[in-house]
Amino acid sequence: MDPDAVIEATQRWIREVVIGLNLCPFARRVFDGGLIRYSVTDAADTAALAAALTEQLHSLATAPAEVIETAFLIHPNALADFFDYNDFVAGADELVAELGLEGVIQIASFHPQYQFAGTRPDDVENYTNRSPFPMLHLLREESISRVNDDPEKLLDIPKRNIETIRKLGRAKLLALVNRAPG
Repeated sequence: MDPDAVIEATQRWIREVVIGLNLCPFARRVFDGGLIRYSVTDAADTAALAAALTEQLHSLATAPAEVIETAFLIHPNALADFFDYNDFVAGADELVAELGLEGVIQIASFHPQYQFAGTRPDDVENYTNRSPFPMLHLLREESISRVNDDPEKLLDIPKRNIETIRKLGRAKLLALVNRAPG
């Protein structure tokens, strides 16, 4: 898979879905400011993906926030099955702690088949975390705190996103999502 095409599809998804629907109130600033690093790995198994994630975590932790504030590790060849991906994410959070980066970097998860616990695969709210490819979003916790001084507002984001997606409706949502990646 062409890494440039993967990055382009990811950027289009961020622009049209994440920013366009205001699913993340912090995304526009870093997107427009060019402060996002996009890394596409050809990892095809969890060991290779864990190695790529370790590298990306170290890289983000040591890069100045004024240059790279957040990063996406996109892995189109690994963990196509959402439940395998979800298991990996739990281990990724443990890796953050093992590397001494707990409280410094957190991981947000996005996947083409994302499914929240207690939902059916076709429930519309799952689209708040559905992306064109499996990916891990590495976020600096300091950046989140800096742009949002009210932790309660952060907790409201998922609920607000689900309301936004439901109000948009399945037909409009699918038209937008299907247009964004390709």
